Amino acid sequence: MKRKLVLEDGTVFQGEAIGSAKEVIGEVVFNSSMSGYQEILSDPSNYGQIMTFSYPLIGNYGINRDDFESIQPMIKGMIVKEACDFPSNWRSNMSIGEFLKLKEIPGITGIDTRKLTRLIREKGTMKGIICHVEEKTEDVLIRLRATTYPSNEVKQVSRTKPFPSPGRGRNVVVVDFGLKHGILRELTERGCDIMVVPYDTSGEEILSYRPDGILLSNGPGNPKNILHVCEMIRIVQKETPLFGIGLGHQLFALANGCHVEKMHFGHRGTSYPVRDLATGKIIFTSQNHGYEVVEASVDQNVLTITHQALNGNSIEGLKHSTLPAFSVQFQPEAAPGSEDGKIIFDQFMNLMNQQQERVEQHA
Repeated sequence: MKRKLVLEDGTVFQGEAIGSAKEVIGEVVFNSSMSGYQEILSDPSNYGQIMTFSYPLIGNYGINRDDFESIQPMIKGMIVKEACDFPSNWRSNMSIGEFLKLKEIPGITGIDTRKLTRLIREKGTMKGIICHVEEKTEDVLIRLRATTYPSNEVKQVSRTKPFPSPGRGRNVVVVDFGLKHGILRELTERGCDIMVVPYDTSGEEILSYRPDGILLSNGPGNPKNILHVCEMIRIVQKETPLFGIGLGHQLFALANGCHVEKMHFGHRGTSYPVRDLATGKIIFTSQNHGYEVVEASVDQNVLTITHQALNGNSIEGLKHSTLPAFSVQFQPEAAPGSEDGKIIFDQFMNLMNQQQERVEQHA
C-alpha cells in the first residue's frame, strides 16, 4: 500500500506503508542511532513524535520485550528507508513491521530519509502527517497546519500512583516525568531501595519518604508546561541530594533561575561527545532532547556548568553551587548505547554517601 508523508512546509514524500494504515499527525524528528531502535520506540521522552531513523536499515534484529524502556511503545509514527522483514536474532519475537501493526502505529518506508534528515536540519523540526496517497495535499496541509502540539505529554506518560522497587541500599525517590526502565536498572544494580512517585507529587510528600536522594527522571515535551513542579524541586533540593536527567535536568535549571528554549532540531542519537569541564575528559553519550538550557541565563553564583556538548556547545550538565544537587542532559543509563555516562550514577551514590557522613558527624 502506498502512503505519503506531508510536512507543514508543503514537502511531500511518497513511500510504502508499514504497520497500521491509520492517519497520524505529530512532530517529525530524526534519530541518528545505528541500533537501539527498540529503546527509541519505547522511550517516554519520544511520546507523540513521528520518529525518522536516519540510519538506512532498521529492524534487522527484530523485536523482543526485554529491551523496551516502557510497557508500551511511545512514538506516534515511524519513518525508515528500509525495514527488515526477516530479522536474524535468537531473541527476536517478531519483525518491526509486525510489531507496528500489532500496536497500531503507522509508518512509511522507501523514502529518502537522508533528504528528510537534511531538511529537518535546515528548517528545524516540524509537524508532519502520514496519510493515504489519494488525499489531496492541499486538503491535508489545511488539516495539518490547524493542528497544535499537545501540552500534557508528561501527564500521559507518568504513573498515577507511587510504587516501590525494594532494595537494601540507599533510599531513593524517583519522580516520574516519563521514566525509562534503564534508570531503575542502574539504581537497582547499585542496591538502591526505590520509590517511584508521580510527577505532580508535592515536595512535602516526597520528603515524607525520608529519602537519601531524589532523582528527577527524563520525560517528553516542553518543561515550561509543568512549571509548577519547580516549587517541589526548590523544596527538596534544600533537604537531600538531588539528581536530574533529561527533562529533570531542564526542570532543575528552571527551578534555579535559568531559561530553557526549544532547539532547532534537537539531539537524538548515540555517541554524542560531551566534555566534562572539570577534568577535560570526553565521554560519548546517548542523547534525546529537543530543548536546552540557555547558557547566558545560568547564574554562576547559583549553578555551575559541568558538561558541555562538543556538537553545538549545548549545556549537558549543571551542579548547584551550595547544595548537593546536580543534573545531566544526556542519558547516563545508556539505553540505547554509549555506556560512558553510567559513571554519573556512581557520582549520585557518592553524593548520597557524603551527605550521610555529614549528617552522622553532626549527630
